[in-house]
Amino acid sequence: MTQAVETLSVEELKSQIRRLNSKAGQMKMDLHDLAEGLPTNYEQLMEVSSQTYDIFHRINCLKKQLVELERTGA
Repeated sequence: MTQAVETLSVEELKSQIRRLNSKAGQMKMDLHDLAEGLPTNYEQLMEVSSQTYDIFHRINCLKKQLVELERTGA
């Protein structure tokens, strides 16, 4: 299945990155709290870490897209 590529403006990308950075900060704190409490709630570790990885990966992709968009002046 082919995934559609979303074309966003510089401002839209910046806005998405800001929103995701806020959410990522909270997820990072949640993961930290979970890790500090181990072995309590260890069952949640894989899910929380996977979600945290996914959001930081998404931010990284958006930042690369933003750099490229700003570089090309599109």
